[in-house]
Parts: sequence; structure tokens; C-alpha cells
Amino acid sequence: MSFIQRSIIAPLRSVTFAPLMFILVASFFITATSNFSFIEHFAQEYEINNNFGFLSALMVIIFALNILITSIIYLLLPLKWSVAVMMILSAICGYFSDKFGIVIDVEMIRNSLQTNMAEASDLLTLNLLFRLTLLAIVPIVILSLMPIKATLGSAKWLVKLKSVAASLGISLLLIIMCIAIYSAQFTSFIREHKELRYYINPIQAIYSGGKYMASQFKNTGPQDYVILTDNALLPPDSKSKKLVIMVVGETARADHLSLNGYVRETNPLLSQQANVVTYSQISSCGTSTAISVPCMFSLLAKDDFDIDSASYTQNTLDIIAKAGVSVLWRDNNSDSKGVAIRQLFEDFRTADKNAECENECRDTRMLGDLQNFINRQPKDIFIVLHQMGSHGPSYYKRYPKEFEKFTPACQTAELSSCSDQEIINAYDNTIVYTDYFLTKIIELLQANTDDFQTSMLYVSDHGESMGENGIYLHGLPYAFAPDSQTHVPIILWSDDGSNIDLTQTRELATQANSHDALAKTLISLFDIQTDVKFNSAPNLVKFKQAQ
Repeated sequence: MSFIQRSIIAPLRSVTFAPLMFILVASFFITATSNFSFIEHFAQEYEINNNFGFLSALMVIIFALNILITSIIYLLLPLKWSVAVMMILSAICGYFSDKFGIVIDVEMIRNSLQTNMAEASDLLTLNLLFRLTLLAIVPIVILSLMPIKATLGSAKWLVKLKSVAASLGISLLLIIMCIAIYSAQFTSFIREHKELRYYINPIQAIYSGGKYMASQFKNTGPQDYVILTDNALLPPDSKSKKLVIMVVGETARADHLSLNGYVRETNPLLSQQANVVTYSQISSCGTSTAISVPCMFSLLAKDDFDIDSASYTQNTLDIIAKAGVSVLWRDNNSDSKGVAIRQLFEDFRTADKNAECENECRDTRMLGDLQNFINRQPKDIFIVLHQMGSHGPSYYKRYPKEFEKFTPACQTAELSSCSDQEIINAYDNTIVYTDYFLTKIIELLQANTDDFQTSMLYVSDHGESMGENGIYLHGLPYAFAPDSQTHVPIILWSDDGSNIDLTQTRELATQANSHDALAKTLISLFDIQTDVKFNSAPNLVKFKQAQ
């Protein structure tokens, strides 16, 4: 007999566990290893020395809930498989909570499922593998070696039901006892510290997953297209055609643009453009691409927006196209998030469209052959370019090496391996590259001023956290997301012949506004006459008075 068999395997196999004890041991391990972020955020809200008993009661309730969930899964799967599912899920959720301050809510699940493989692979790091190995794979192997008390025939289901019933009874008893002892603290906890529940792992992820699945089942089958208006017309007496290019930015935060007063020169080229207007007080519609992009093209305000019906509801693009404008969406991100499903769409994350895709598909390649498209259109044109921008955590991949202006820049997706300054350096380099990309768009528009009134509108979908208060990336629930994730830049450029009044527009640009204003703004850029009902957000631009 080998040393491993004699010293490890044999002792494990000598202990027989009843199913109930197996669930209790596994649930205790899951609770103890996946909730460091919860304890850390609890300590930010409460003085632990004076609230240690209450924290202990909360941890006991989390333990009880993990028992309950594991027991329910046990009704559907073999016991060891049920425990394995819980351990893998808790290790993954705990990793992202501890490393990035991320919470797994419904929108994070939605965003994750809509992320392409290239983006997802940036998050598959050695640290994640180490955590999975240490807190999931090794414990699963150990538990798999432990024999469960055997039952035969029809008694097997009876024993399972008894074990589940006992587990549920223990869970409910522990929860009732803890709430009874600390009822006053629980009352204030529920009312004043709702955000802490988002850090309870893996319970929050399981709850959010169930909620997301329920919303998807509700919308199964074909949905009738919801038309908000049949009335959208270009002005019949228009003397010049319009060419508008909108750039949907990715993960840019307003306070890292030198145009907005950032101490670093991240906009060296745009700062030389005379007709640039920068909006410094814009709030995003969401903290993830999956929400912000469809929301910014919706006719509804943020608070009324419904992501589940957005894909089959007429949006700003649809109204612009209905008026007779040629619409094109080019995408170097994951996709249009349902916005452009009824419009001409081109995917630039593939080598057949994007010749510069060796390590990273570059945003600038979306400008390739765009002039030919413009030349073929006999009418007004609206082009949307959805860029990869500043998407993390692999910021260093988002720009060519010659744009690495700020050094040393973090050269890995393992952000914990870099200092905060190195992370910021890499992020700021992505802004410098976006500055170059937008300048190239302006040059393209300037080349078309003989035939069109031209303008460019850049809008970031959401911001990004880079270590402030231990939070990285984006996607926190909007209710308690930091400003770094919701304060986004908008940049406007127009040519001298445009009907946009830049002086008055600059005055508007200093006022607080949001993504809610985009639908009204975009439709007005084409002077489209429509009876569609807009939300109350003010237009982002002012126009010259007709002569």
C-alpha cells in the first residue's frame, strides 16, 4: 500500500457519513470560505467589536441558507454532485467578490452570458484556477472519498427525504433563533444596509440566477414588435444631407479625459479640434454594456426602461431608419445587445471583416471601407461604431504598443499582480487610443463636408472602478455603484456648416444630464418630424435659428 493510500485515502474511507452530516460539513466549509467580502463590507458599516454577536448571527443564517439550498439540490442530484455544484459556484463567486469587489446580480449574469469568448478569457486567470483548485476541486476530491451511509431499494428515497426534511428543519430553526435574538439589529440591517446582501455567496448568485431564468421563461416564444410611432419623416425641404457617426464607447469614465480636466493628457488630438464639445456631467443608464447600450437607444427613461422587452420594442435606430435615413451598425464589441437587430449590422470581431485581429481586433479597422458605404448612400446616413474601447481587465490589449504613453503599464489580466498606478497607466493608454480613433472619425467626416452636414457623437456606455475602495471593473448594482462606474463622457463634434449652434451647446454641456437624453438628441440631429413621446431629459444640443 502506497503512502497516499495508507495515510490519506484509507482514513477518509474509514469514516462513514450520514447524508445530513455530509450536507452540514459541506455547508460550513462553503460559508467559511466564500464570504470574506461580505465580512469586509460588514466591517465598513458596523464596528465589529460592538457587533461581533450580530455578525456571528448573520454568518449562522448564511450557513443555514447554504444547508437549505444544498438540500434542495440534493432532491434533484446525487448528494456528492449537489455538494460539488455548491463548492464550485461558491469558489467562483468568492473569487470575483474578493478580487474585484464584483457582485453577482441579475444584470451581472445577463452581462456575462452576453460576453464573447475573447472577453471572458481575460477573466480566466491563474489566480482563479488556484482558488478553484484549493476551495473546490481538492475538497470535492476529499469528500468524494468519504463513503455515504448506504441504503437500498425504496428505502433510498425515504432516507433522502428524511435527510432533506432534517436539513430544512435545522436551517429554519437556526434562522428563527438568530432573528429572535437580534431582532432590533435585523430590522435596521434590512432597511439601511440592503447592499450588503449582494455579497452573500453563493446565495446571491443562486437567487439572481433563478430570477434571470424566470425572466427568460416569461419571454419565450416570438414576441410581437411594439411600435411606438408610425410617424417619422425627414423634412421635405431639406437643402443638405446629414452624416452622423455615433461611437458607442466601452468603459470610459469621464474623470479620465483631459478634456474634462484630468491632469494627464489623455486627449492630445481632440484638444486641438476647434469644434469639440465635451459633456462633463453625464450619468449612464447602467453599469454594464448589456443594460446601458439598449437603454441609451430606448425612448424610455432609465427608471422606466425594461430590458426584457427592449429587443422587440421600437428604438431610436428604428425610428431614424423609418424616416428614410440609411443606418449601419459596425461592432468591435460583443454585439449590439439587440439594438440593431432590424438594421444593417457588421461584425468586426472576425478576421474576414477586420484585417487587424491578430492579438486584438482594433477599433480603427471599423473605419476601413466606410467611405465606400457613404458614397453609395443617396440620402442621410447614420453610422454607429461600437468599440472595444477600455474594456478590462486586460487594458493593455486594447491599444497598439505605440500608444503606451503612460508607463509602467499593467501587462496582465491579473490586476492583483499590478500596482494601482500600473493599472491606471494601462487604462489611461486606452483613452489615448480612443482619442486617436475619434480623431480619425473627425478626419473622415471632414472629407465629406462638401456633400453632407457632418457630426460625431461619442457616448461611453458606463465607467470603470480601478481599485477605489477595493473595487475593480464594473457592473455593481446601480443603487450603490460608485460614481466611477456611472459618470461617463459624451463628446460632440460638428463641422462649420452644421446647423448645430456650438456656442449654446457648450452652455448645455456644463449641465447635468444622462443617457436619457440620447433618443431625443439623435432624432433631432436629422430634423426628423415625429409624434413619438420622449422622456423628460433635455436635448444635448442647440440648433441655429433658421435664416
